[in-house]
Amino acid sequence: MVDQRAVLPPRLAASWQRSRQYGVSPETVRPAFSGTVDHDSLFFECGQEVLTGLHSTLANEPVSLMLTDSEGLVLSRLCKDSTIIRSLDRVHLAPGFSYAERDAGTNGLGLALADRAPSLVSAEEHYCTGLWGYTCAAAPVLEPGTNRLLGSVNLTTWSKSSKELLLALAQAAAGNTAALMLARSHGHLAPPGPRGEVFHVYADRLPAVTANLSAAWTDALAEARAAMEHGRVVCVTGEPGSGKAALASLARRSVRPRERILNARPPAPQDAASWLALWTPEVGKADTCVITSGADALPAYAAEELAGLFAAARGAFVLTAEDHAGVPDVLRALVDTVVEVPALRYRPDDVLPLAGHFARESRGRPVTFTPAASRALTAYSWPGNVRQLRQVVREAVARADVVDVRHLPPEVFTSPGRRLTRMEAVERDEIVRCLTRPGTTAAQVASMLGMSRATVYRKIAQYGIKVPRR
Repeated sequence: MVDQRAVLPPRLAASWQRSRQYGVSPETVRPAFSGTVDHDSLFFECGQEVLTGLHSTLANEPVSLMLTDSEGLVLSRLCKDSTIIRSLDRVHLAPGFSYAERDAGTNGLGLALADRAPSLVSAEEHYCTGLWGYTCAAAPVLEPGTNRLLGSVNLTTWSKSSKELLLALAQAAAGNTAALMLARSHGHLAPPGPRGEVFHVYADRLPAVTANLSAAWTDALAEARAAMEHGRVVCVTGEPGSGKAALASLARRSVRPRERILNARPPAPQDAASWLALWTPEVGKADTCVITSGADALPAYAAEELAGLFAAARGAFVLTAEDHAGVPDVLRALVDTVVEVPALRYRPDDVLPLAGHFARESRGRPVTFTPAASRALTAYSWPGNVRQLRQVVREAVARADVVDVRHLPPEVFTSPGRRLTRMEAVERDEIVRCLTRPGTTAAQVASMLGMSRATVYRKIAQYGIKVPRR
């Protein structure tokens, strides 16, 4: 008997292996039923609008269009072909049921979510024989601005139907959903996508200031160092930009000062193969440690390859992730200790020491912050954490040797809340610009902007502007 995995492409073969490990039945589809579907999110609103438009052009085709969340739960299904609807009901491919790999085995939407990449699964490529009559094309939807996995768009038809355009349609629908979400969130641009960077962490580039920060930081550093001293595998977690890789590097360097440390940042899913080939030959080499950043964003097949390599080089690697629960199972099973790095808003005493370090790093000499600027920096909540602080400081010291409030961006003086429209952001920035001028009163701001004082005060409250004290 021919092993089906031997004739499958590598991604599908790996998915079959996971399906077997999950204990999925190869004969009967038994997806979990939730019954609770979230219809109130921006993702659902935009995805449903895109699929409704696409459905109108495919009304006479035997194609079912579906939207799922990031866990594989089917949120909606659009189809006018009664035959395929009844057939999909028999295999429970319907709203309220989960079609993640662990529930339904290898299928299009489950694979798209696991690997964070467009996926096409047809006929006998499905793990469960009950799905062999279908072709499923799916593409993941990533949140604009964060690249967080939100869910997938899935198109399902009969396995004998033409499938050449099915995956292209799924990818277009997923892209249009993300674009519509971007437009509905007032046009804020997403950051550049992941590039899969791999670089050597040099000892002299680790800021000494980080070893003398608040107890919240030093306690996390000590916990990571103690675990590494005992040969445990550590996963450092925390919000984006909070300093996870820096803490992992410092802890590792304190345990093995002469060790070579590489930091591998996650790539776009389609670049995972070349990314792995670039640096995995270094795994297991003497006096080498690899920090794999963003482990919770890795495609499932990349995580499996890494798990095999890391299992043979135990203790010579560190993972970082926003959420430990989001790390693929095969990597999470290797972790002994989870260390959380507190967000910068919980470490206000760290803001000024870090700001001073970033200023010296940028200018090559110490830079002074006025008391008003120092108070503004300390009072801000820093939703982008240390990464945001570094950017703000670098921009400020590029403009002055003595940083005052007028050199800081308007965001530092406002409370993070709803996203502003472009016109609102311009108005807020102008109010902040006027307020940060030395000696300026609210009455003078009103005169400069052509507003009444009452309007100025109302706008200050509306935008959460904290008027700087001097």
